[in-house]
Amino acid sequence: MIRVLITDDQAMVRAGFAALLDAHPDIDVVGQAQDGAEGVAMAADLRPDVILMDVRMPLMDGIEATRAILAKSGGDSGGGSEPRIIMLTTFDIDDYVFDAIRAGASGFLLKDAPPDELAEAVRVVAAGEGLLAPSVTRRVIEHFAAGPQAPSLTALPELTDREREILVEVARGATNREIAASLCIAVQTVKTHVSRILGKVGARDRAQAVIAAYESGLVIPGGQP
Repeated sequence: MIRVLITDDQAMVRAGFAALLDAHPDIDVVGQAQDGAEGVAMAADLRPDVILMDVRMPLMDGIEATRAILAKSGGDSGGGSEPRIIMLTTFDIDDYVFDAIRAGASGFLLKDAPPDELAEAVRVVAAGEGLLAPSVTRRVIEHFAAGPQAPSLTALPELTDREREILVEVARGATNREIAASLCIAVQTVKTHVSRILGKVGARDRAQAVIAAYESGLVIPGGQP
């Protein structure tokens, strides 16, 4: 069962999301917060697996709340695992995307996404994957396309050659199974490499690892590594 906390300043939005998610037998909405500050407090009390977080809210916005929640859970000695946070917004704006990912969000989804896509997003990030809406992914690529176009063969020197190879595939959107098939290795071996990559580049999940791959020059939009 995936425990979900919904944080949004609009009561109708919270109720709608709760109804949609509670209809799935593997998802349990354990709480609803009306602003970022309340979301931080409820996250500490309820220890959800996934938090749906609105970006624009009074008192404390979603990005600030995300930083506070992850900072608190990361320093918690009580043994609770870090929640995964999906940012929800009606605004497809570049600054929100990068600020949210750098704050530690595991996903970014527009509020007009189909209902089934919302439930699947919860499952994806609960499983430790990163998620970006297709329109957001395009903006991420466009952002990096505006930068230097030469790939760097020495990018992320802390990674081994195999880890660098796998990160390139992750940045291209390949799943663990697809990477395993492409490189002729076991899926579990890919998972082990991805876990080590995240630790070495200081990423919480695959979404942040992809940003690191582009920012370092390991991968360039539309180019070869």
